[in-house]
Formats: sequence, C-alpha cells, structure tokens
Amino acid sequence: MCQKNLSSLVSNLLSKHKGYFVTATGTDVGKTFITALLVKKWRDSGIDAGYYKAALSGAELRDGKWIAGDADYVKRIAGLADTQEQLVSYVYKEAVSPHLAAQKEGCPVELSKVQADFNAACSRHEFIFAEGSGGIICPIRYDHHKIFLVDIMKELGLPLLIVTTAALGSINACVLTIEYARSRGLDIRGIIVNRYGCSGNFEMEDDNIRMMQDLTGLEILAKVKEGDKDLGVDTF
Repeated sequence: MCQKNLSSLVSNLLSKHKGYFVTATGTDVGKTFITALLVKKWRDSGIDAGYYKAALSGAELRDGKWIAGDADYVKRIAGLADTQEQLVSYVYKEAVSPHLAAQKEGCPVELSKVQADFNAACSRHEFIFAEGSGGIICPIRYDHHKIFLVDIMKELGLPLLIVTTAALGSINACVLTIEYARSRGLDIRGIIVNRYGCSGNFEMEDDNIRMMQDLTGLEILAKVKEGDKDLGVDTF
C-alpha cells in the first residue's frame, strides 16, 4: 500500500503538469465520488484545484433546469464557485452513451471546444482534475467524425488516475483498462480503489488489490470506503 507516497508524487507533479485525468474501469465505479474527494483534498491543502468534464449524459431536471449532476456534486463537495457552463462543455439529457445522446439531441462534441474550455479551466485554477465519461473506450461522438474518450485524454495531455473497485472481476477490468491506455501512449500515475470492503470479503479484495498492483506495476494510491469524507492520505 503506497498512500504515503501521494504527497511526494503531487509535489513533483505540480511543476510539470496542470492536473490529472480521472477515468475508471467502467460506468458506476464511482469516479465522480473519487474526483470530488480529490478536488476537495487538493483545495483543503491550499492548492487551487478545479474540475472539468467534456461531456455528461443523464442530466437531472431540477426546478425546470437541466443540471449536470456529476459536476454539481463535485462543485458542492469541493466548494467550487465555477458555473455549470465552466465545468462541463456538453450536457445531454438522456442517460445513454454520449455519442447516442448527441445523435438524439444534437450538438455533438467538438474537440476544439473541449480544448478551449479546458484551457479556460486551467486559466482559472492552479490544478485541474478532468473527469471522463464511462470507461476509457466510451464513444463520445460517432457519426462522420468519431471521438472516443481516449481521444479526449490525449487532447488534454494529462496523466491518468484509474478508479476501480476491488470486487470480483476487478482484476480483469483494471488490467485491461490500463493496458489499453498504455497501448495508446497514455501516462498512468496510479490506481485508486473505491468502495473498499463493500463485498465484506476482505481476503478477496486485498488479494485483488495485490494482483492489480503486481500485474500493472502501478501504485495503489488510496483505498476509499463507501461514504468516506476524505481520501485517507496524508495532508501535504
């Protein structure tokens, strides 16, 4: 377990990069929850961290207005003042893959807008956590122009943090995600395990975590339990 190394990793990273791209081994793994804790941790530590997401599908209707739920959650947990338009470039109503939502609702993703909005986020904040949509191969646009999440990752140029669980099947999902990212030339900085202990089988989960670390050669940066209010790493 390498939680204690997160402080030095971040200190070294600040002089080289503008942030991290947070992705996950699949949908509903909890990357928004983890991203919120990351942004909060950095801000609590005195670093002006912000948030950005290129595309969100499955917006929530509140008081007659469509709300980007993921961004709104991070904003509330981390205490961000940014508007929804500053946090998310494309918001779709239907809870389907962004490429299908765009086909049904219009306004497909343009990488030029994503890059411009990301640059604007970087100008407002010292450090940015960009959150992905679904898993790494999630189709973002699929018409005459095809964009996958990995294309956005490459466009933004941030190192990746991989969010996974330690549940049954997590070894396969985690290793495949990381190997695909590596095949596309992406830089991966570590793994964060979410919902640690939820299965009740700690022997299995701890072994899965060891296997994910051994098979990928990556550090496990944190193990986060359901409902945790903090990443459980040292303040830096």
